[in-house]
Amino acid sequence: MFDVIVVGCGPTGAMVAAELRLHDVRVLVLEKEFEPVSSFARVVSLHVRSLELMAMRGLLDRLLERGRRRPLAGVFAAIPKPPTGDDYLLGIPQPVIDRLLEEHAAGLGAQVRRGCAVTGLEQDDEGVTVELAGGERLRSRYVVGCDGARSTTRKLLGVAFPGEPSRNDTLMGELAATAPPDAEKLGEIREVHRSFLFNPVGENVYRVVVPAEGVNEDRAEPPTLEDFQKQLLAIAGTDFGIHSPRWLSRFGDASRQVEQYRIGRVLLAGDAAHIHPPAGGQGLNLGVQDAVNLGWKLAAHLRGQAPESLLDTYHAERHPVGADVLNNTRAQVALSSAEPGSRAMRALLSELMDIPEVTRHLTEKIIATGIRYDFGDGPDLLGRRLPDIGLERGTLYDRLRRGRGLVLDRTGRLAVGAWSGRVDLIADPAAAVDVPALLLRPDGYVAWIGQRQSDLDEHLARWFGGIAV
Repeated sequence: MFDVIVVGCGPTGAMVAAELRLHDVRVLVLEKEFEPVSSFARVVSLHVRSLELMAMRGLLDRLLERGRRRPLAGVFAAIPKPPTGDDYLLGIPQPVIDRLLEEHAAGLGAQVRRGCAVTGLEQDDEGVTVELAGGERLRSRYVVGCDGARSTTRKLLGVAFPGEPSRNDTLMGELAATAPPDAEKLGEIREVHRSFLFNPVGENVYRVVVPAEGVNEDRAEPPTLEDFQKQLLAIAGTDFGIHSPRWLSRFGDASRQVEQYRIGRVLLAGDAAHIHPPAGGQGLNLGVQDAVNLGWKLAAHLRGQAPESLLDTYHAERHPVGADVLNNTRAQVALSSAEPGSRAMRALLSELMDIPEVTRHLTEKIIATGIRYDFGDGPDLLGRRLPDIGLERGTLYDRLRRGRGLVLDRTGRLAVGAWSGRVDLIADPAAAVDVPALLLRPDGYVAWIGQRQSDLDEHLARWFGGIAV
């Protein structure tokens, strides 16, 4: 019997598995696909908060080697405004991050089984039974569904997925071309069709994005080369000689979110819990951040170090974050329309974004650095993520690689006592924070600020469980 079965081995599922393995939880990852997706057309953007989490787990350097840094400008509705700081985003082919995170999870001891499609799910007071195609039955204490927008886990649970269906579908593919458009032609087309792309991704290979209007309405049917040729002829007057497709897909702008991220012993994360338009490139980031929020909490509960109330904070914290992403992507879609009203709103917002504070506020929605969890009254830093800072030895994020809590003490008077097996202590009077001491959760959020030992003990018990005397 496993402690946790994770369904789906995309970035979210692999990250959940890795976070659980940091705490020696027995994890099995089931992936229905026999092989990872090989297309390199699917370039995704890792935003600031996700890059911080990768740094906390020692993965950032490997990602930087394989990705391309881009200025953090024009990320909200593609309104061209300069960045308001030194932050950047990292463009990286999705197969690269998929492979890296799967290797990370496997390297920590997670078992990954490919070619395993889940067909049944039953839970009781003791655990969950998962049935695979072919009849094999597996047992675990908990299941985490990370199996994407068409999640089998969610469907087997029978939970509603309220929201709006897709109104504007898009085709995306990786194809060769004999006569690709020049910059002037691209600019002309994008004036009318803002979602249009025709970008090089290799030698004579291009990433092509076109509207799907008029193409087969059955979204389950994969698009064809002829579909792309038809759409290009309609919007550009030429198909640019596209041929030899390596990968073709279709996606929409549906917005949906489950009402509960936890249903008994089954939890949902990533696209299994929420889908939204791709505006701002937030999907993968939102899923990875779900995973890091959930992993340490589920592990603590499984090890008897925390009550179920801690596990329930996963939904309490992440559902509002997901809802905010749905709302900001809805707004960005509306602002990208060619309709006169939308063009007027876009022009007005562009004027407002000349105010740096407005640009920064909207940018922080995309890159998830503006999140503040409700941990009660306290200084503004409470409930927020703490950026990496230098310490007497190394950096703060270097000390979070084991997925443990951390007390950063500038007073030199505090101790973690009986929690030393779960929480590290750094006494550093020169640490670059404007508070006497703080408690950092494994996901990098500040859970307590103060200087009294009794207060610290209270919050250690809240987040890391009671200690038997």
